Amino acid sequence: MEKDASSTEETGEHRPDAALTRHERHDVDERRARSPKVLHEVVRLQGEEELARPLSALLLSGLAAGFAMTLSLLSELFLRMRLPDTNWAPLIYMLGYPVGYLIVIMGRLQLFTETTVTAVLPVARAPTAANLGRLMRLWCSVLSANLVGVSLISALMAAEVIVSHEQRIAAIDILQKLEVQDGLHTLTLGIPAGFLMASIAWLLPNARGSEFWVIGLLTYVIAIGGFSHVVTGTSQASFLWLSGRMSLSEALIEFTLPALAGNIIGGTGLFAVLAHGQIRGDIASSK
Repeated sequence: MEKDASSTEETGEHRPDAALTRHERHDVDERRARSPKVLHEVVRLQGEEELARPLSALLLSGLAAGFAMTLSLLSELFLRMRLPDTNWAPLIYMLGYPVGYLIVIMGRLQLFTETTVTAVLPVARAPTAANLGRLMRLWCSVLSANLVGVSLISALMAAEVIVSHEQRIAAIDILQKLEVQDGLHTLTLGIPAGFLMASIAWLLPNARGSEFWVIGLLTYVIAIGGFSHVVTGTSQASFLWLSGRMSLSEALIEFTLPALAGNIIGGTGLFAVLAHGQIRGDIASSK
């Protein structure tokens, strides 16, 4: 018994009490959260898988994710039309915002902001030119496919192909706030959105059956906080542009580009680097 305790102290590993049965020790291992080092490795390996995927798979998955993300806007719209115009109404109709994220993340489709942690950790672990090139390939292909997907559905909405005239007018009413939002404000609001999206990727390995609630809660915070997400925001901005309520330059300069910058800062600069930094010493000492 003393030998086991000494071994545990020397290796730094914490094991269940030997007095427990084998089944009870296994149950303890299953229930306790993964350590930061193990969690980092799980997310890093996911990032390695994403970086190794063929370009065609990334583009198709990213396009499908773009289509799915417009369901957030549609879900908000359908709820908004059935609620009175009151101060508390947004708390209800914004419950539709997580719908697209739930489909995309639980369906393992490619969403740009979700890769800010998973794909960056392998580069942070081995910052080579080859890894940086793979990261840029992933980001550019997924982001492009996401934006094409949401823009195509926005065009169908603006043309009243998949929504009625009344629904299109209601959608314009919901999105009026985007018309007066300047680029700098969009960028600052994009930072917490990027951080929250990166948090989802970091939390899911420990969710163990609670993935729905993790994704739903954190994306709902993005909605009620008015934070800027480049993909869902582009679906909104492109809809306003195609409806004649916003110019193309306003959509790009005041929303899409600053939201992209804010998401990268929040997801990569603040979260991925900090997540890697907290266990960097542990990785170095284990080599």
